[in-house]
Amino acid sequence: MEKKVDSCSPTCVLEDFFKSEEFERSHSCKEQPNTDSANEQNSKQGSRWRGFARSFRTKSKKSLANLQSFGSFRLSSRSSSMRENVSVAPDFLAESSRKVFALSELQTATKNFSRENLVGKGGYAEVYKGRLPNGQLVAIKRLTKGTPDEIIGDFLSELGIMAHVNHPNTAKLIGYGIEGGMHLVLELSPNGSLASLLYGSKEKLTWGIRFKIALGTAEGLRYLHEGCKRRIIHRDIKAANILLTKDFDPQICDFGLAKWLPEQWTHHTVSKFEGTFGYLAPEYLMHGIVDEKTDVFAFGVLLLELVTGRRALDYSQQSLVLWAKPLLKKNDIRELIDPALGEDYSIQQVNLVLLAASMCIHQSSIRRPQMNQVIQLLKGNPNGLKSKRKCRVPFFTKAFHEET
Repeated sequence: MEKKVDSCSPTCVLEDFFKSEEFERSHSCKEQPNTDSANEQNSKQGSRWRGFARSFRTKSKKSLANLQSFGSFRLSSRSSSMRENVSVAPDFLAESSRKVFALSELQTATKNFSRENLVGKGGYAEVYKGRLPNGQLVAIKRLTKGTPDEIIGDFLSELGIMAHVNHPNTAKLIGYGIEGGMHLVLELSPNGSLASLLYGSKEKLTWGIRFKIALGTAEGLRYLHEGCKRRIIHRDIKAANILLTKDFDPQICDFGLAKWLPEQWTHHTVSKFEGTFGYLAPEYLMHGIVDEKTDVFAFGVLLLELVTGRRALDYSQQSLVLWAKPLLKKNDIRELIDPALGEDYSIQQVNLVLLAASMCIHQSSIRRPQMNQVIQLLKGNPNGLKSKRKCRVPFFTKAFHEET
C-alpha cells in the first residue's frame, strides 16, 4: 500500500528535501574516502541546490501568475505531494549534458511562442516546435495550468522522473528553463505522434510500421517497469503520447502523471483520478490502484488502435475495448483489422498483436501479462506464457501456427 505523506507546497518540499538526511546520503561519495576535498564538493553541491530551490520563489511566481489555462480530456486534479519525484531532480540537474535555457533563448527558438509553432496542447501544458541556434529542432513543453506552486510541483515531478530515463524508446530531454515559467526542452520527433499519423494523416501507416511501433513501445514500457533504478508507472500511455522518430521508432513521452513505485510496495492507491478515458484500467477506476498492470492495460488498448485504426474512445464516446471484446471472443479477425490496410499485412503478426491485446485488457489485473512476457509474445515466443495457457485466451493457436 502507498505510504501517506504530509501535504506541503512543492517549494516547501524541495527546500525540506535539500536539508534532509536523504539528500545528504544520496549525494555523498560512497566510494570515495571522507577527504576534505570530498566534503567541500558535497557542501558546494548542497548549497547549489538550495539556491536553486530559492530561485523558484523569486523567478517563477510573478511570470506564472498570468499564464492562461486550457481544458483537456483528463480526469480531475493532481497529486498533493511531489516528494518522491522531487527527490531525484538534483541528480538530473547535476548532469553537465543538460542545458539550462534562458527565457530569451526559448523565445527566439519558438518565435516568441507563436501560435504557428504550437504543436500540442493539453490540460497542464502547451508544446511548441522550436529551432536552437545550432539548427537542432526541439519541442518545448511549457506548463500552463494551476497555481504557481502547482506548476512548480508538476515541473519538478516530471523532471525528477526523467532524471533516470534513458532508452531508445523514451523521449529525450535536452534541458530545461525556469525563467518566465517552467519549461522542458526535448528532442523534436519529426513524424509527430502516433495519434496524429493514425487518425489525422491522409497517408495510412503500413502494417510494418504499426508492428514496429507496437514492439518498440513494449520495449520502452518494459524499461520503465524493470530497467530503471526505480520502477516507473507512466499512467498515461496513449497514442498521443507515443512520438515517432524519422525512422518511425516510437518514443514514450509526457511523464507528467508518472509515479515512482518503490520495490517494497505492491501498488499505489490514489484518491484523485488522472488519465485519459478509454485507456484506464478497471481497478484504477474502481479502487484507485496503480501499478505496472495499469500501463499494461493501456498498452493493450494501444495495440487495438494499431490493428483497428479506431480511437480508444471515438467521437460518440464508444469504447474501443467494449467494441473489440466480442469480436476477440469470436476470433473475428477480419472485422477487427483496419480497412485501410486492405490485404497488406502479416496475418501471423496480426494474430500475435491481437493475442497480446486480449491478454493486456483482461478485466483482472492478475491475469494480465508483464511487459517482458508481452515482448516475448510479440516476437513469436510463447514460452513466457506457459502459466497463461490455462486461460481461455483467443488467438493462441492461430498466433503460433498461421503462416505469414
